[in-house]
Amino acid sequence: MLPYAAYLRVYEPLTAFAESERKVWADYADSRDRPRRANALNAEHGESVMRLLGMPPQPVPAQESPNAYLRRVEDRLYVCPWQTRLRSWLAFSRLRGSTPVKLMDRLVPKTIAEQTADDFDKFKRQAGSSALRTHIRTTAWHVPPSWFVPFDGNERWLVLGSAAPGQDVTTATGRNLIYVTSMAQARRRAARALNVLRRHLGDVSSNFDVEDIARWLEEFHPHSLVELDYGGLVHLMNDDALQADQSVAELAAALTGLDTGQEELAYAMYQRVILRWKSMQQLESAN
Repeated sequence: MLPYAAYLRVYEPLTAFAESERKVWADYADSRDRPRRANALNAEHGESVMRLLGMPPQPVPAQESPNAYLRRVEDRLYVCPWQTRLRSWLAFSRLRGSTPVKLMDRLVPKTIAEQTADDFDKFKRQAGSSALRTHIRTTAWHVPPSWFVPFDGNERWLVLGSAAPGQDVTTATGRNLIYVTSMAQARRRAARALNVLRRHLGDVSSNFDVEDIARWLEEFHPHSLVELDYGGLVHLMNDDALQADQSVAELAAALTGLDTGQEELAYAMYQRVILRWKSMQQLESAN
C-alpha cells in the first residue's frame, strides 16, 4: 500500500551542520548504497511498516536514521535528514494525546507505549528543545493551504510518469509533483501572506497556520531550500487532475485579491483550493 501523504521539507547547505556532521553527510552523498530519490519514500514507508507489523510492534526505531534527502545546486550540497526516530516520537506523542486510552491500548500494548513515552522524555531532557527541530513535515490525504504559501506557481515541477499497457496511470513510476524555492523567497512570501491576512482578516485564527509555517522556516539556515512534495498523493490523482492542480497559484491569487479589494476573486480562488483538497480528504473515510 502506498503512503498517501505529502511532505514539506527544508534542505540546509552542508555548511549549516556541525563540523562533525559535515563529513558524515559528504561521505553519505558519495555513497552508492544510500536510498535514491526515486525509491526513498518507499524505503521510508517499508521501514515503518516492518516496525509496526512486528511482534511486538515498535512505534519508534531504536536508532536515528542515517539517511537523508539530498539536493545539489551547482557545486553546493543541500541535506534534509530523514530524522525518522524523532519524527516517529513526535507522531506517536500526538497520536497518544488524541486517542482514547482503550483504543490506544489496542493499537500499541500499554507497556510499549509507556516505554516509548519514557524514552522520548529522556531524549528531550538530554538533548534540549533545539534537538526537536524536524526538517520534514508530513500530512496525510491532503496538503494544508498554508503549505502553498512559500511557493510561486512558476516553481512547479510535474512529472506524470509512463504507464505500461493496461496499467492505471496513477500507479506509473516516476510520477511526481514538486515545488522548490529558496529560503529567502519562502520567508518573504510567508511574511507577505501573514501581513495581508492580519490587515484584512485580523483574527490570527483565520491565518490557516501560516504563522506556524513562518516560524518554522525561521529555524533554518537562511540559504536553505524549501520543497513541497505531493508524495503519495499523486497516486490518488489522474493526469488531468494533476495538470489542473494550480493550488499554489490559486492561493497566491486569493491573497492578492484580498489585498487589492477584489473580494469575489479572493473568495473564488480560495474556495477552489479548499474544495479540491476537501474532496481528497474524503477519500480517507472511503478507503
